[in-house]
Parts: sequence; structure tokens; C-alpha cells
Amino acid sequence: MRSISPPLAVLTGDLVNSTALGAAGLDRAFDALASCATTQADWLGDSLRFTRHRGDGWQVALGRPAMAFRACLAFRAALRALGEAYDSYMGLAIGPVNAPPGYDLNAETDPVFAASGHALEAIKDGQTAPARLHYHGALDAPATGARQATLYLLDTLSRDWTPVQAEILTRALAPPQRPSFTALADALGKSRQSVTKSLDAAHFPAIELALAAIEHAPFAE
Repeated sequence: MRSISPPLAVLTGDLVNSTALGAAGLDRAFDALASCATTQADWLGDSLRFTRHRGDGWQVALGRPAMAFRACLAFRAALRALGEAYDSYMGLAIGPVNAPPGYDLNAETDPVFAASGHALEAIKDGQTAPARLHYHGALDAPATGARQATLYLLDTLSRDWTPVQAEILTRALAPPQRPSFTALADALGKSRQSVTKSLDAAHFPAIELALAAIEHAPFAE
């Protein structure tokens, strides 16, 4: 029998209105998601095992569950930076696994993977409307409480990011120590004032506080 590993966060997504994106748009979206997963692997020191499935679906697994809320926003920013037509539904679950996952997440059967899929289906079935981000516990019953509420609020704050804001946020969402606003401006070829204005309009100060509170609190399923 395999021993139980520490909790894992599983994020399962489906692109919004993928048919309208066309084949070229889908390729752009998945390139952006894969690139974002690689960037986050640098943040975490471990691969997210980005896996595409069911045509317009995708999945990742994070060994540091507290970072999962930041991951949701980073993936949204990566997509929204492509244009306002780009977004993804995302179902999040956190729970124990029998062993660390392999690199093809389609082959995983631990309950946390099913729970993440259930979270996504709840969104697609309209159970969480208008939310596009939804949390589900790793057990059979949907989880309620602080994690779910936090994810709903982060979804609302990030839903209307413009492509310009999202481009900045793909860098600003790096975990502490994130780049300074001056460094962000230099990297993006923008003025510090414009970067600050865009981040304020994107509710980044509140988002950053919320993420810090989540990531510094004890995190157990």
C-alpha cells in the first residue's frame, strides 16, 4: 500500500467560449498557460505537471497548496494578457494523495483530482454563476467556508482585468519578493506611474494582501 503524501492542490480548467477562439486562438491560449506553468515552477521549485485534456481542458498540480490561489490568478492573467476574449473556468481542490503524481495528470485517480473536476463541473453547470473560480474539498461533499469565499472574491476582483493590466500582473503576481514597481516598469517599457495606476485599477493592493494572508497562515486540509 502506498503511503499518504502531503496535501496537493489540483487545478482543473476549461477555456471560456473556446469555439469562438478558433484553432489559432486555442494554440495561443495553451502556449500562454504552459508558459505560465513554467514560470510558476520557478516560483515553487517544482513542476506543476501542466497537462492538456479534452481538447480545451487543462490541469496542474501544486505541491504547495497555499500557493494555489495565486496560481489561479496567474493563469487568468496569462490568458487575459492575450485579449479580453481569453479566460478559463477553474476548479480547485486540495487534499491528500497516495503518492506524488506523475507527469501525465490524466492518469491520476486520487480523490483530489476528482474533486477538482467536480468543482469545474459545478461552474460549467451554472451552480456557481457568475463565478468562474470555484473551490471543492477533496471529500465527496463540496467545501464551504473561508477558502471558497476567498476564491469567489478573488474571482470578482480579477474578472475584468484588461489586457494591459493582465500583462503587468503576469509579473506582479510573482511571490515575495516580487519585483518592485520600478523594476516592473523597466521590464515592460512603461512608466512607473502607469504601472502603479494599472495595478491600482486591477485591485492588486487588496489582492496582494489577501494572498499574503493565505500563504502565511497554517494550511491543512
